[in-house]
Amino acid sequence: MGLVGPAAMRQLQSSRVNTTEAQIGQIRTAIDIFTIDTGRIPSEGEGLQALVTNANAVPGWNGPYLRDGTLPMDGWSRPFLYAVENGQVRIISLGADGQAGGTGNDADIGR
Repeated sequence: MGLVGPAAMRQLQSSRVNTTEAQIGQIRTAIDIFTIDTGRIPSEGEGLQALVTNANAVPGWNGPYLRDGTLPMDGWSRPFLYAVENGQVRIISLGADGQAGGTGNDADIGR
């Protein structure tokens, strides 16, 4: 019985990481479609919200770009972080601990 708990927790954490990675892929696809439609990526100020609402009246916007018009949460029920660095999009989850950095299950997930 003592081995079931730790094994189940490892499986749960692995599922959360896998879910988070899949959601990042879906968000990236939505950003690609947004970019094709509008000719640009969402600004940092617009953030991921630009994928579900056209609050800034972006010309060419044809969303929402995510299912049900809602932003997914990471595997720990926290919002993803969005950054643009040198024209490159970064979508990040802070992992299990919700803090920047970390190792193992606490490591940041993103690209």
